[in-house]
Amino acid sequence: MNESFLLLSKIIRSRRAVFPQSYEQGLISDEILMEILENARWAPTHKKTQPWRFKIFKNNTLQELSEFLEEHYKQNTLPENFSEIKMKKAGERPLQSSAVIAICIERSPESLIPAWEETAAVACAVQNIWLGCSALGIGSYWSTPGAIKDLPLRFKLNNGIECIGLFYMGWMKKNLDLPSERKALEEFIL
Repeated sequence: MNESFLLLSKIIRSRRAVFPQSYEQGLISDEILMEILENARWAPTHKKTQPWRFKIFKNNTLQELSEFLEEHYKQNTLPENFSEIKMKKAGERPLQSSAVIAICIERSPESLIPAWEETAAVACAVQNIWLGCSALGIGSYWSTPGAIKDLPLRFKLNNGIECIGLFYMGWMKKNLDLPSERKALEEFIL
């Protein structure tokens, strides 16, 4: 195998969900964020619709996102299901992160592209983001809180924008043990 393939395989196989409590303090520069999103832009997309849209939260806007997530949990959780701990965790995650990217989609008309293909294109873009983060030592994970459906209205995103997740990012603490298991390849071959 050539070096490029071996390096790519290593990055793919070392990618993990790393949660904000495992992030160190420290900013991710705008330059790094833009390079990571540039890789997202090169994801495959049927008919080149490029449906992905990204809203970046960093610095002061992380506090706004934190307040929004806490308030949404408080207002949309039945009293019998309410947990002060869950509410606080929802608000803490953005503040423990260096940046959070709202993963959004602007769908083409269904007559042009089936909705699932647009969603798949966005998922491919997120995989490119995740692999870039892994290569740089940036911990990250994709979360889909219930609040995500109300995020476009709260943060005044264009009509037609739908958010499908939050992508948390932060420099990983040193010496994290991040094991992962996968079933044997033979189980997937038909």
